[in-house]
Amino acid sequence: MNICNKLVCVTLLSGMFGCAQHNHQLPLTSSKSPETLACLGTTTLPQPLQSSFIETEDSALLQSSLGEPSNGKLCQGKVYEATQDVVVFRAWNSTNPGSQFGQWWAFNRPAGLISEYRAQFEICYQWSPLDKMSRCTLKQGTKVVVGNGQSAMCSEYLTYSVSSAQQVYVANAKDNIADCTSFDGVMEWVTEQSDEAQ
Repeated sequence: MNICNKLVCVTLLSGMFGCAQHNHQLPLTSSKSPETLACLGTTTLPQPLQSSFIETEDSALLQSSLGEPSNGKLCQGKVYEATQDVVVFRAWNSTNPGSQFGQWWAFNRPAGLISEYRAQFEICYQWSPLDKMSRCTLKQGTKVVVGNGQSAMCSEYLTYSVSSAQQVYVANAKDNIADCTSFDGVMEWVTEQSDEAQ
C-alpha cells in the first residue's frame, strides 16, 4: 500500500469512527411502539443534487423499497431518475462479496461512530459488520427511490426507530453502479475524556 492509499484510509477511518468526545447522541431505541411512529425526514433531494435527477413514476420500484414497521427498508420514498452520473456510497460486509452491490446506498460518505451510522440507517448488527465502504458512480438513466428509514427490530434488546436520514434504494445495483473505489475499516480505539484528564 503506497503512502497515498494509507493517508486515504486514515482519513476515511477517522471519519467513520469519529471522536469519542462528540456529545451528539442518537436514540437507538424508542419508548413508543414502532407501529405508532410517523415517518421522519423528507423525500426531497438535497439542493446540490436536484439538477442531477428528475422525479418520475414507478410504483413497483417504490413498493419494493418500502417496509413494514420493525422490518427495516424505507418508511417513505419518492422515485427519481438520474439525468447524469452521481456519486453514491455504501458501507458493506467484506465476508459477503455480494454485499458490495446491495440495494441500500447514500449520497454522503459514511462518517462518525459506527453505532450512530447503524441507528441513522437502521442496520442491524446481524445484517453487516460494516467493515468495508465503497465510493461508486450511479449511472445516468437509473431509477432510484430516495427516502427515509423505517424502524427495525434487531433483537428483543435493540430496536432502531424511524430515521430522518436519507437513503437511496437501487434495485439492481450490479448493473446500475460502476467505477467503485473500496476502503477497509480497521479497529481504532479512542479514549473518552475522563474527569482526571480535565
